[in-house]
Amino acid sequence: MITATVMLTSILQTLDNTIANVALPKMQGSLSATQDQMTWVLTSYIVAAAIMTPLTGWLAGQFGRKRLFLASVVGFTITSMFCGLAQSLPQIVLFRFLQGLAGAALVPMSQAVLFDINPPENHGKAMAAWGQGVLLGPMLGPILGGWLTDSYSWRWVFYINVPLGILAFLGVLAFLPDGDKRRSRFDFFGFALLSIAIAALQVVLDRGPLKDWFGSNEIWIEATVAGLAFYLFVVHSATSPHPFIRPALFKDRNFLTGNVFIFVVGIVLFATLALLPPMLQNLMNYPVYEAGLLTAPRSLGTLLAMFVVGRLVGRIDARLIIGLGFGLTAISLWMMTRFDIQMNGVPVFWSGLVQGFGTGVAYVPMAAMTFATLSPDLRNEGTALFSLTRNIGSSVGISVVQALLVSNTQVVHAALAEHVSPYNLAARSPELLAQLSSHSGGAVFNAALTAQATMIAYIDDFQLMFILTLLAMPLLLLVRSARATKDAPQVAIE
Repeated sequence: MITATVMLTSILQTLDNTIANVALPKMQGSLSATQDQMTWVLTSYIVAAAIMTPLTGWLAGQFGRKRLFLASVVGFTITSMFCGLAQSLPQIVLFRFLQGLAGAALVPMSQAVLFDINPPENHGKAMAAWGQGVLLGPMLGPILGGWLTDSYSWRWVFYINVPLGILAFLGVLAFLPDGDKRRSRFDFFGFALLSIAIAALQVVLDRGPLKDWFGSNEIWIEATVAGLAFYLFVVHSATSPHPFIRPALFKDRNFLTGNVFIFVVGIVLFATLALLPPMLQNLMNYPVYEAGLLTAPRSLGTLLAMFVVGRLVGRIDARLIIGLGFGLTAISLWMMTRFDIQMNGVPVFWSGLVQGFGTGVAYVPMAAMTFATLSPDLRNEGTALFSLTRNIGSSVGISVVQALLVSNTQVVHAALAEHVSPYNLAARSPELLAQLSSHSGGAVFNAALTAQATMIAYIDDFQLMFILTLLAMPLLLLVRSARATKDAPQVAIE
């Protein structure tokens, strides 16, 4: 019951990372906002969660995990209800920010609880259960969000959290153990520096595509603030006797390597989820709900992987399982590079199924391996940092692929247009030249050219993620073997 409860809290938080995306057009009309303004509905939530996540470990030590869980679930549920009731853009941005603050602790604390209630030999099965909530939430978000928006209203995208939140609260109250408290000094200066760095970075990543990146003074200011704050945080952490994030975390090789891997997974998983729905809707004219259904096999593949790999962890070298998962993910991305604008939904179905299975296969042993040699008293901070790394990876991935999509579309459109002239059109078909000479014919032809250029830009993004996945695989050589992990001393690091 503890496992079921923390899975529900994980789904509750991760679902909201993507469920609101498909509802933005309807929200924009209802709130009388511009597209630029509506991005703050997503940005406010991401920034708030990013600021609050590193604080999770300290809060759990001060007040106990159970109290932190209960406060987070109550806060998340109440702010979700207020998001649905919002009547203006400032209101929903404020409530989304508060929702991100309240829900930030749910995922890292869920992971820490499962590590504590399971012996080391069952960590693989525990991570399989936890991974279902962490991975299925973002994947099911577009499907559920599209159905609720089309069938009812965009407000139900937030109202759906209320019954789930009540159920999660009752589960935490009834089944979750109190856990030990570990009171410590609070490094306010370190927390403030890290919060400023993370918030500024998230704003850069979210606003960059809209503001033409470093062509905008706003982005320059935000990037400078992020870099300076992070530099001061590193210097402060190295010299302070009681830093906000203890340096002992970064002395563990498995923990460091696992964070690099989860950063790559965040890029590939969330960037793909950000690319496919607009590709299906804008280029192939799928309705919102059908586009969501076409991405559902990804969730099915992940679910199947969780059931299979949870039984393999501990029996087979984790490095081989992670390598297999990344290999399947690379194959799925290679399949996506073969997409074309006239295809049906079958290639999307199979590539999504393979990618979901590959991500699930890699995720479970990766999460278990990351914390296999980490001291238990560092677990709260470690799980918070692990979740933060995944979230930053997803933000970086989404921003980069969206920026490349826009720029590559323009470059490819110009390259294709170079090969179109009245002379080669007249030679091939005088009738076609006459049709395209009219205003309506020229507009139709330009739209077709833009669609082809956009499809090529999508393929370029998939190819970039394919290469990134292959480049990450050699990092497995840095992971300690199962025997070394088993023999490693579990000594508390003060």
